[in-house]
Parts: sequence; structure tokens; C-alpha cells
Amino acid sequence: MKHYFSLFFIVLTGLVLNAQQGYDIRISLKPYKNEKIYLGYYYGKMKALSDSVVLDENSAGVFKGKESLYGGIYFIVSPRKEILFEILMDKDQDFSIVADTTNLLANISFNGSTDNTQFQTYSGFANQTGQQINRLGKEINNAKNPADSTAISSKMKELSRSMTLYRDSIGKKYPGSFLSMLFGAIREPQVPPASTHPGGKYDSNYAYQYYKSHYWEGVSISDERLVRTPFFEPKLEKYYKDLVHPHADSIKREIDAMLMQARTSKEMFKYLLVHFVQKYVNPEYMGQDAVFVHLFERYVNTEQADFFSTQYKDFMTKRAYSLMANLIGQPAANLEMVDSSGKSVQLYNIQSDFTVVCFWDPTCSHCKEVVPKVDSIYKAKWKNQGVVVYGVKTDGTKEDWVKFIREHKLTGWLHVYQLPEQQTTDNAAGKPGYKQLYDVFQTPLLYLLDKDKRIIAKKLTYLQIDEVISLKARTAKSN
Repeated sequence: MKHYFSLFFIVLTGLVLNAQQGYDIRISLKPYKNEKIYLGYYYGKMKALSDSVVLDENSAGVFKGKESLYGGIYFIVSPRKEILFEILMDKDQDFSIVADTTNLLANISFNGSTDNTQFQTYSGFANQTGQQINRLGKEINNAKNPADSTAISSKMKELSRSMTLYRDSIGKKYPGSFLSMLFGAIREPQVPPASTHPGGKYDSNYAYQYYKSHYWEGVSISDERLVRTPFFEPKLEKYYKDLVHPHADSIKREIDAMLMQARTSKEMFKYLLVHFVQKYVNPEYMGQDAVFVHLFERYVNTEQADFFSTQYKDFMTKRAYSLMANLIGQPAANLEMVDSSGKSVQLYNIQSDFTVVCFWDPTCSHCKEVVPKVDSIYKAKWKNQGVVVYGVKTDGTKEDWVKFIREHKLTGWLHVYQLPEQQTTDNAAGKPGYKQLYDVFQTPLLYLLDKDKRIIAKKLTYLQIDEVISLKARTAKSN
């Protein structure tokens, strides 16, 4: 199958090749003549090129370099930037390829590379078996009765089992080979039958613990060849999405353990740290930004990550210091603001069970839509639940701000803004502004604080904030 691909840019200072003995890969690729083809590789989910060659009149050329390539799954790319077929790259990087694109499965051979010969044999078997499974899948939809459907299903399971047995046989016959390592890495743990679970019946917790504890079985996290495969990153993402508890502390423990295993491989350590930094610098779930702060403090800010570019490291530093001030469970920074008359209204002077801090801009279209809804739910529910809304003007003129408040009858709120001279004084003193302390880069932005002004929730919608308030109120009442 042909795949289109594109070059990528990443935050590293650059990917370098192993300074070892070089590579010499001779290739004959019909029917291309006097055209440039490429040698590419995977890097997680991304793809990049490492070399190119113009084939001669005989469709022959040589990929050659003085420094060895990193091990992994590479691919040959056509002049039209299509992936034609994959090859394995390991320690032996002196071999030849003869291929004809009119029928690659039948017309491709390797000389001098046992790994690729094995890989090609397996690819042929896998392709043939896959076609049979697909054909049976169509037949099962047209089965005339349950008996026929069961029989076809059994054949499909047997074919799938034959694939597993083939991969296992490679592992037994060539235990140290690259192909054996790849098969071990893609193997899925098989949870024992329910009869063997505690009590003799299916136990979901036992099944989860078994699957999780065997997920990385047979996989060496320090094996840098995994970085340049298309399946390692999806396997990594599945683990942290489905098997690791979403609480920041659980994620941090798992990441630290994995990075410790990867220490002996600079390439794997680099790949994993970049992956986790990018994943948690703007996390999917509230509170997981604490994972990014942890990574910054433990690895980036201790000079253990010299592979980040200066520009990206500067971004991480600013981002980390901004997030440190507003982590879930931590006391919120005090806000020394004034109301429209210039009277001081400090956040920490508010006495209430809950405080919703709403950062908004009267000229922001999204604010114009959301802020009145926040007011409606405040008057309908929150006010009676001991909630005070502390509304902070972030931008726009004072006139527009006051006008919006009056027109939409936003009564009952504590409406405040920062005096320009206060901002000038803080800047001169080197004090971080409230936008940095609360990570205010877009509006509207809502925070929920408890009676002690600790952060309960942040960056949620007003409806999600309402759910948290209701849950906290019910919990407090039951206690």
C-alpha cells in the first residue's frame, strides 16, 4: 500500500545520526530511471527523510553515508513522495535491494540482510493471511444461518492464531533479532480465562491489573530502535490513556519510572521526555498541568535536557513558572484590584464558601455570550450556595466595561480591574502580573476557589464549574 507523507519540524535542536561505521544500501528499483527516490524513517507518528539518490538508466542507485543510521523501521519513497515499502535498519547497514514496483510482494529481494529477508517473508505471509481474513469477513456478513457464521468465525480466529504462532516462532528461532524484538513489542497481553481469576469468576480489577502489569512484558524501554517504528508511540499513548490513573501524581510516578529505564539510551530518553512535555504542557484534563511542571523542575531545569532548542526551553520556562502559581489544590494568588469607583476589593478579603473568579473582556465576543450565562446561573443557584463571583476586567476600556455591566444587569458580582499605575509598579518591581499568575491567555476564564482560596477547579465551562460546586456542596452536607 502507498502512503503520502510530509516532512516535520520538532522542538529538538536536531536529529543526528550515529557516528559509527556508515551505511551502504544498494538498490535496484524498477521501473524508475533517472529519477530521485528517497530513504525515510518513522519518528513516533511522524515521518522524515534521511537520504536520497537519483537512479541511473538501469534503475540502480546507492544510499550511502559516513555515519550509521539509527536502527528502526525505514521506508523507500517514490519520486512522487509515496511510501513504497518498508525495510529494517539495524547494525548491519551494508546490503542490497532488488525490487520491481509492478508487484512488490513477489518482486523484492534482499542480499546481505537476514533481518530484511525474514521481514519480507513474514510480510508475504501476513499479506496472504490478511486477505483470507478479509474475504471471510465479507462472507460472514452473507452467512445464511448461525452455524455457517460460527464456522466462518472459527476460521478467522484460526488464521489470526496462525499469525501469532508465526511471530512467536520467529522469537524462538531468532531470539536476538530485530524482527523478534518488533514482534515482542506489538504483542498484546492475554488476560487468563475467568475460571482462573480469584473466586473462579471474572474479576475486572484482576483483569486490569494483569493486563497492565504485562503490558510492557518483553519490551526494553531502553531499546532506541523502538523510537523509529510506527507502533511504539500508539502503544505508549494507549498505556497512559487506558491503564494509568489520570491523577497527576500517578502519571508522574509512571513517567519517572519509564524515564529511569530509558536512561541508558540517550535517544529513547530524549524521545520520551519530548513526548511527555508536549503532551502535558497543554493537557487534556484539568490538573494534569502539574505533570508538566514536574517534568520541568526535575528534568528540564536541571540541565538533563540539553537537546531542547533555546527557543523552546525559554517557552517551557515561562510556561512552567506561570503554571506553578495556579496548580489544583494550591492557594490562589491574591488579587489586589479596585472596583469602578476606585475602592480596593482584594480577593482574600472575600468571606464565602466558594469564589468563582471570572476573567473577562467586555469587547470579547465569546465573553459577551458566556458572561450573561454565568450571571444567570449565579442568580439562579450559586448565590444561594454561598458563591461569590469576582469578575476581573482583563482588557477593554473602563467605559465599555461599566456599560456592559449595566446593560446586562450583572448585579451581585464584585466587579474589579487593575489600575494601570499598579501594573506599572508591579512591572518595575519585577513582580509577576495577574495574567501570568492565573495563566490568563484567553477569555473568558473561570476559576473556582474554596473558602480558604485554594484552587478547586480551573479553565472549565460555567456548567462544569456548576457541577463541581454541586458535588462539593453535597459532599459537605453528607459529612
